[in-house]
Amino acid sequence: PWREEPRMTEPTTKTALEVTDITKRYGPVAALRGVSLALGYGEVLGLVGDNGAGKSTLISIISGVARPDSGEIRVDGRLWSEAGARTTREAGIETVFQNLALVPTLSIAENMYLGRELYGPSPMAIALRRIDKRRMRREVEQAFARLGLRMPSVTAKAGSLSGGQRQAVAVARAVLWGSRVVIMDEPAAALGVQQTEAVLGLITRLKAEGIATLLVSHNMDHVLKVADRVAVLRLGRKIADLDLRERPVTGMELVGLITGASPGTPGVEQA
Repeated sequence: PWREEPRMTEPTTKTALEVTDITKRYGPVAALRGVSLALGYGEVLGLVGDNGAGKSTLISIISGVARPDSGEIRVDGRLWSEAGARTTREAGIETVFQNLALVPTLSIAENMYLGRELYGPSPMAIALRRIDKRRMRREVEQAFARLGLRMPSVTAKAGSLSGGQRQAVAVARAVLWGSRVVIMDEPAAALGVQQTEAVLGLITRLKAEGIATLLVSHNMDHVLKVADRVAVLRLGRKIADLDLRERPVTGMELVGLITGASPGTPGVEQA
């Protein structure tokens, strides 16, 4: 699917993800109409829009769940020409979906390596596909330490964790495997105040790690708190791309753009 074999190497460009003129139709419905956006390493891009604006379709395409009808996606400057969850992961893109995709009866470490189990350490153990649980636990603990996460023992079952802790495990898993881009779909949904603050703090840590983060959220306050830029989708089009580092933006302004009540705002593309 790639023009060249994807390798988990050091970044070769400043742009982690570049989406160009993506279109997608479902029968007579145009879910996306020529959407383009770029996301740099160490940058948080908020993606906002009303229900039906095209957010879910766009992240499904970027994460390899769906295929676009036309357009290009580049990761670290390399063209990705065909969607597929496996190749997306190989490219260094990980998505934290709202359902988190954790198995309650498995431990934290087992969930972190679900479908990517380590075998060994001896050649015989590798040949017999004997899971190296000790190494998996050690690397998960190192990942948590890297992100500054205080978690229960990595042997604890995922089902025993709080909502915020489960979210942290899902994000840490994405960081462990997604060296380039992490997509977060409503990461603070249904969380309490303290748990939400912990998740937002985790997003800030991703930025410090140089990881590109695409944050999809209906909560304007959360987006404005951690994002460097905000892209607004409306009826399948990107109608605004606002750089929060250049000028302050209010939640009311974003709501106006989402609903179409604020035309003529700087950074807004005219339909």
